[in-house]
Amino acid sequence: MVRKTITLPESTADLVREVAREGESFSATVTRLIEEGVRVVADRRAPSYVASGDGPADLGERVEEYLRKLAESG
Repeated sequence: MVRKTITLPESTADLVREVAREGESFSATVTRLIEEGVRVVADRRAPSYVASGDGPADLGERVEEYLRKLAESG
């Protein structure tokens, strides 16, 4: 097991204590929270197909305008 010393703001330490499970040490709680947080962040990674292809940089913001123009020109 690796031992690391970190400095936490008191407000963060308070949050850790609030969510600790019964009988769970502070270190075990921090470890669990880090692992859970990493899983959440990893799940938010964009799929490989996102942002692939060509088109205007503002397509996501102006898609309805572009579609309307396309429909009117056809």
